[in-house]
Amino acid sequence: MVSPVLLIVIPLGLAFCVPLIGMVSKRFARFVPVVACLFNLVVSVQLLPAVLSKPIVVDLGGFGAPFSINLFVGPVGILFSLLIALAGFVVSLYALAYIDKGPTTRYHTLYLLLLVGATGVVLTGDVFNLFVFFEILCISSYVLVAYRGDKDGVESAVKYLIQGALGSALLLTGIGLLYGLFGTLNMAHIAVQAGSADPIPLFVAMALIVVGLGVEAAIFPLNAWLPDAHSSAPSSISAILSGIAIEVGLYAVVRMVFTVFGASSMLSFLMFLGVLTLLVGELCAFAQSNIKRMLAYSSIGQIGLIIFAIAIATSGSITGGFFQLVSHTLSKALLFLAAGYMIYRSGSMDISSLEGMGKRMPLTAFAFAVGAFSLVGLPPFAGFPSKLLIIRGALADGGALLALLVGLVLLGTVIEGAYFFRVIQTVFFKKGDGETARCEAPAIALVSMFVLVALIIVIGVYPSLIIGVLNSAASELLVRADYIGRVLG
Repeated sequence: MVSPVLLIVIPLGLAFCVPLIGMVSKRFARFVPVVACLFNLVVSVQLLPAVLSKPIVVDLGGFGAPFSINLFVGPVGILFSLLIALAGFVVSLYALAYIDKGPTTRYHTLYLLLLVGATGVVLTGDVFNLFVFFEILCISSYVLVAYRGDKDGVESAVKYLIQGALGSALLLTGIGLLYGLFGTLNMAHIAVQAGSADPIPLFVAMALIVVGLGVEAAIFPLNAWLPDAHSSAPSSISAILSGIAIEVGLYAVVRMVFTVFGASSMLSFLMFLGVLTLLVGELCAFAQSNIKRMLAYSSIGQIGLIIFAIAIATSGSITGGFFQLVSHTLSKALLFLAAGYMIYRSGSMDISSLEGMGKRMPLTAFAFAVGAFSLVGLPPFAGFPSKLLIIRGALADGGALLALLVGLVLLGTVIEGAYFFRVIQTVFFKKGDGETARCEAPAIALVSMFVLVALIIVIGVYPSLIIGVLNSAASELLVRADYIGRVLG
């Protein structure tokens, strides 16, 4: 069986090979991320059956847990690893044509480092390496937001850097408190001892860690960096930040709350925070006239919905939350990729400048529409079964409070539909005053977009294809003792 360590080692090694290859040929260097992401995708698919049968624990350094640095590859980790590799592969294909100016070799190096950091976060089994991989992810993101070197990009990157650095400081302080309390950094070992620890310092450590990770997860009110960063970055990076980076931050929050701290008392707070994040994100998106800022605020709303679903903490709701996470990754990546070339052709990010794009760029506009309809939750797209599962999981409890929160979630969906249909109307049903000749995105960009279109439709029509993986992921979160037993034996 292939070792999960390769999911980190190979892309990391290739990231440092990119500058060397770039000295010989920049044209060949741009294919390295494609190869690395394809490798990770194949390895993740190969590991999937084994992981669903029995989680894989890898101890490094010649020691056993809790003294070793270890990787834990369970259903949750392999799900995120697959999503990171898939989104990374599709976006790297898109970037072959889209990233053609500036220091392209540096772009591809940083892009691979971002994906290495994301993969490391979801596979690591100790909190210090979670911090290390998290920093690799964040630092790469800061630089890539400013890739174009224009004023808006640099300003957005600095804002992101300042808020991210504060979040990282809080995270590291919380990890230091945990080490002081328990004398270990292994997640499973901390989880064993957490129940008998002094509750006040334990709560302080948890609060610091959750707030620190919440910055990258874009949980309200820690999301001020996101709209500027996503709108200023190249669209290929916006797709990764929205489809992967913030969801990896969310993974880290969920892993710490469910597995490490077992903080069931915090779930009600997270439920309310999720609904608040959802409503704030959707209302702010509705008010935007800039297409990329609208999509960025929409991501905040989607993260709120996923938090709400997972915080309900039933098997059905967590399955629905993970399904929504898959839907969001595919749909939001597709929306940013399609919007990237519509912006390029129109010369503006203003929604009104997209008038007539349905005729000028029919394939790109169709791809955008599929992503929008999926996020809104229309059949037969992936967003429909995901939202249906969340609502069913929430209402299964039968409580009046949950029914009220579901009503607010549905209100957020109505707001979401309103602003997406406004964009669809502009793209397809307004003629526009400019050029009407067809001018599609390059073929390689269309291929990457239509891979996502196909996945969104196939998963929407046949949700059973991924339900088994999602159910196993939900079980891993709910049955904390299994995680501890697998790691510590």
